[in-house]
Amino acid sequence: MKISARNVLKGTIAEIVKGATTSHVRIDIGGGAIVTASITNEAVADLKLEKGKQAYAVVKASDVMVGID
Repeated sequence: MKISARNVLKGTIAEIVKGATTSHVRIDIGGGAIVTASITNEAVADLKLEKGKQAYAVVKASDVMVGID
């Protein structure tokens, strides 16, 4: 896979929660960190995503926000 995004995190699908039109895909990237992506149900089907399968979280963003308590 070759893409322009520099933030590619390899992991294992921990959970897929399907809604009416979108799914939340939780990817375990190790060290106790989970990345959650919201994608269409059609994309989940096209990629044949399922729990336990390896996947990549690809982060492409122009802004990063930081918050504190």
